[in-house]
Amino acid sequence: MEALFFKLAPFLKILFAFTLMLAGMRFKVGLGLSILTGGVILGLLFGMGPLPIALTGVAALGQKSFLFLAAIVGLILILSDAMERSGQSVRLMEALSGYLTSPRLRLIFFPALIGLLPMPGGAVFSAPMIKTVSEKMTIKNSDRAVLNYWFRHIWELCWPLYPGIILTVALADITIIELISKTWPGTPIMLLTGWFFFLRPGVLGAGDIAVAPPPVGPGKRAALRQGLPLLIAICGAIGLESAIATLAPSIAFEWGVLAALAAAVACVMIQNTQLGLPFLRQVLTKKSLWSMLFVIVAIFVFKDIMQASGVVEDMSRAAGGGAALIASATFLPFLVGMVAGINVAFVGATFPLLLGVLNTLGMQDQTIPYLVLATFCGFTGVMVSPIHICFVLTCQYFNCELARTWRKVAWPSLIFLLSGVGLFRFWLWALG
Repeated sequence: MEALFFKLAPFLKILFAFTLMLAGMRFKVGLGLSILTGGVILGLLFGMGPLPIALTGVAALGQKSFLFLAAIVGLILILSDAMERSGQSVRLMEALSGYLTSPRLRLIFFPALIGLLPMPGGAVFSAPMIKTVSEKMTIKNSDRAVLNYWFRHIWELCWPLYPGIILTVALADITIIELISKTWPGTPIMLLTGWFFFLRPGVLGAGDIAVAPPPVGPGKRAALRQGLPLLIAICGAIGLESAIATLAPSIAFEWGVLAALAAAVACVMIQNTQLGLPFLRQVLTKKSLWSMLFVIVAIFVFKDIMQASGVVEDMSRAAGGGAALIASATFLPFLVGMVAGINVAFVGATFPLLLGVLNTLGMQDQTIPYLVLATFCGFTGVMVSPIHICFVLTCQYFNCELARTWRKVAWPSLIFLLSGVGLFRFWLWALG
């Protein structure tokens, strides 16, 4: 019995720390504070004193990876806020609407387009657009809600502006291209499962969605002008990152991302001169900005405390690496994603553990396939989370019952999870 307890002790300690973190998220203590508390408790349980924990936390905030990530996320939030406040996002929708002749395409286009802007609760931004384009269609509000919710999130596994992706590459010390070149199948998988469960003729008949085509918009030039900040941010980030990696590998690739985002923000400010300095002051004092930055602080402190306290070594020594690896790559990301309802949560709370286990087992060459598996598991948890802010706000906007609408999301989410397992197996096989 004593030997069994010795084997289980590291897992019980980790489970206790994670339970506290999940409880904090569930009862809205705050994502950052929940992760930070979990890290401190984890350090204490594995023998670290208060002073070493504090010193480890301070050292974590001086790392280049932390400073880069905080700056990148801050610029992304400023860009999203500027496009929303100036009305440029709406103008972009109007410029593109005349080119959407297919009713099914119209139903998913605006949520997918808004999904390119990584803003918390962004689904409620596209919900009015779904309502407008489907006004004369005979479809249920719950169908409108799931269409808005599902297609709003199709880019989360491959779009380089999402904080979850940026945080993953920062923690794993890999480039964005290395990651999204392996996770990109998540987007077509979501599109196909979304079409099968929500859009195919057997679900939405031609008579249900038959409406007159929209009027022609202001033209391609207007669409290009309104979408220019997004083009600068995305193409600039990928292009500069690739150029730096090829021509000046000694320079951190994050400088390219920062330059592209700063240029995109400048573009919005120039196109919308009414924003001016008052806008910058308002966005820099916005609670949501500093809350997100605090989450990043908590994640880096958690990561370094976990490394300094020897959590991974104790867990692997007590029960063998296999169990720790499976738990940290599948169950824990799914659980944290489901409870928190946000990608940054499962990445920040569980990926340091996964990367540590892979390091201890000498499996660093398999890091990216395991990151793919953990990302699919965690994101599935996010999509089925009953407290996911996009899901809650969408159901509230369309005045539909949460439980009944949630059941429509459950099955496609399961298919998505299984596809992630298959993709993981494929990338492992590709490594030889």
